[in-house]
Amino acid sequence: MNHDKPVRRRGDELERAILDAVWAELADHGYDRLTMEGVAARARTSKPVLYRRWPNRAALVIAALGRNAPDYQEPPDTGELRADLALFLGSLLHRFDDLPTDAVHGFLVDLLRDPELRAGFTGGLTAEGPVGSLGMMIRRAADRGEVNPDRITPRVVSLPLDLLRDAFLMGGSVPSDAVVAEVLDEIVLPLLRAPSGS
Repeated sequence: MNHDKPVRRRGDELERAILDAVWAELADHGYDRLTMEGVAARARTSKPVLYRRWPNRAALVIAALGRNAPDYQEPPDTGELRADLALFLGSLLHRFDDLPTDAVHGFLVDLLRDPELRAGFTGGLTAEGPVGSLGMMIRRAADRGEVNPDRITPRVVSLPLDLLRDAFLMGGSVPSDAVVAEVLDEIVLPLLRAPSGS
């Protein structure tokens, strides 16, 4: 851990240093042992600087996860829905490759315990986040005639994320590319292609 004196930085430069420190602390110590003190020391700043931006460590981790997320405004557009979804979901999952599983589990446990934190996190999953990206890709596929537009509902759009989150929670590790393929080929795509009323 770096205990050098604080370095004067502002704005984006300071935020980058802090979020880099969060990710490094997660990788080194896991979520349970991540502390505001540790992040501040690694970022060479002070705890009050952290608390002015984020109320607790879980909010800090949300910010770090958000920074390492794919571009939600420009999701993949290969011309084929399965390829788009596989690329997008893979990029969501692979951002955790350098983190220990218990770091992500610990964060999810705090998410379940804290209603305010949960509300903030789930709010980021909607129109401006990954669910919005999934909806964009699925609607493009409907315009191309790949899927049945009548099958596109909010629940169906969020289904890939719901299934992969369940696979992570129950399986104990970040779902593999093979699990993503199963979710798409056995559940999501057949559902989206099914005739209306079936």
